[in-house]
Amino acid sequence: MDSSSLPTIVAIIILVVLIFKTVVRIVPQNEAYIIERLGKYSSTLEAGFHVLIPGMDKVTYRHSLKEFALDVPAQQAITKDNVALGVDGVLYMRIMDPRAASYGVENLRFAITQLAQTTMRAEIGKLSLDQTFESRENVNATVTHAIDEASEAWGTKVLRYEVKDISPPASILEEMEKQMAAERERRVSVLTSEGYRQAQINEAEGDQQAVVLRAQGNADAVEIEARARGEAIKLISAAINTEGGTTAVAQQLSEQYISAFEKLAREGTVALLPTDGSDVTSVVSKAFTAFQTLKGQIDETKSS
Repeated sequence: MDSSSLPTIVAIIILVVLIFKTVVRIVPQNEAYIIERLGKYSSTLEAGFHVLIPGMDKVTYRHSLKEFALDVPAQQAITKDNVALGVDGVLYMRIMDPRAASYGVENLRFAITQLAQTTMRAEIGKLSLDQTFESRENVNATVTHAIDEASEAWGTKVLRYEVKDISPPASILEEMEKQMAAERERRVSVLTSEGYRQAQINEAEGDQQAVVLRAQGNADAVEIEARARGEAIKLISAAINTEGGTTAVAQQLSEQYISAFEKLAREGTVALLPTDGSDVTSVVSKAFTAFQTLKGQIDETKSS
């Protein structure tokens, strides 16, 4: 190869490369090319290797078939109760028909953004301020359905719409904060009163149980004491009927009489004594006589 043929070879290589770039199109995955032939729509090239006619075919539009997010700028919307809200969101969509997306509208993204804003304003106008916060999911679903129906002619599919932020005016925020503070105070008051009420109930129930238990204890004590007295009386009665029982009774009466007067003399300042208090024997004798009379009456009752 001589040096004179080198420029020719270089020229041929450049020509082949130019022809290859003009004729051959390799479309990446999840993309679509719109081909126009002599200024008119010809075909839609999907992923793969394609050959075009030089000078006649031209790639006019390139579209990604992946799902993409479209930011919807903040806007002012008026609620049903005349409150101005700042609302923004994000729209998730996908191109389903590249041809319709190319020729259905001049600027697809701008048109979708404007449609989302107008639809959102219309939906917010149907709701009150409280409903906009409580029904955000319903608002998202309604806006998604409305935009999807309107954008179907543009070859797009709206997958979902999400409200990012709802910003009420400063005065409304202040009123909402006051309302929330009042609600918290009300809940605290209710909980405090419920706690006090439960404490009073518990205290009353405790007092009631204490009274019942105390009364039950007193009743048991009286019953036990009565039972003990009865047993003691039975033992005393049995002892009296034995030999020497009467003598023991007389001795017991004398001891109790003397002990009683001794206690009065030691502890009291004034003592009430019987007229014959100087004769202890006579007093004991009278008590013993009364005891014998009562014992005789009891014995007669038993024998009859």
